[in-house]
Amino acid sequence: MARQISLQRVYDETPRGAREYRVLVDRLWPRGRPRESIDYDEWDKDIAPSPDLRRWYGHEIERFAEFSRLYQDELACGVAAEHVARLRASAREHHVVLLTASRDLDHSHAKVLSDVLRAR
Repeated sequence: MARQISLQRVYDETPRGAREYRVLVDRLWPRGRPRESIDYDEWDKDIAPSPDLRRWYGHEIERFAEFSRLYQDELACGVAAEHVARLRASAREHHVVLLTASRDLDHSHAKVLSDVLRAR
């Protein structure tokens, strides 16, 4: 079965779909959202970009290509690589929804992560 992966902002109120596995992929908890207000199955802080990389990127779009490359390098190593493999396996059985607080999904770490999960 093909990998089913999508992105969603935690601030968007959308109902849970059938067979969804919802993973918050931000290292920090989303501002202004109490824990009970977000419908998620798992909070995977270890798959988020390192604090140094996140600060360097600062959501400056002109840095996105380099950020994407560096983040993919982080995802290929250590604990993050194990989490990527686990999410890929989950995506064979469930529709995996990557939840993030990022405003610009197209230039976010969640987009990079979704591309990595879909690859291969």
